[in-house]
Amino acid sequence: MSVLSFSLILVGVLLNAIGQLALKASVNDMGAIELSWAASAPTAMRLMVEPWLWVGLFCYGISVVVWILALSRVDVSVAYPMLSIGYIVNALAAWSLFGEAMTANRVLGIGIIMLGVFVLARA
Repeated sequence: MSVLSFSLILVGVLLNAIGQLALKASVNDMGAIELSWAASAPTAMRLMVEPWLWVGLFCYGISVVVWILALSRVDVSVAYPMLSIGYIVNALAAWSLFGEAMTANRVLGIGIIMLGVFVLARA
């Protein structure tokens, strides 16, 4: 895999991860969103004015464009598993930004994912 191809994959994955973190930030103070028709309009209105929601959606949109560029250069059977880099980024960022738990099992899982990404990148 070329440096450009890997860079496109990495940028796409990082944009996707940032998007996910921004979406989490947009709902962080809301708590669990109620799944009812009565709550849907007020919840939607509250989310529409949340800047982090728009940051997250923007990052997702750009990540799709970057991902298409990556897929034009790399087999999907290699590119798609690279999305697991996002699990690593999100786990570490969620621990750092949101105080989410970083248990031994999560660290072990991250290590396994990193090994898998390394093996795939060298294929």
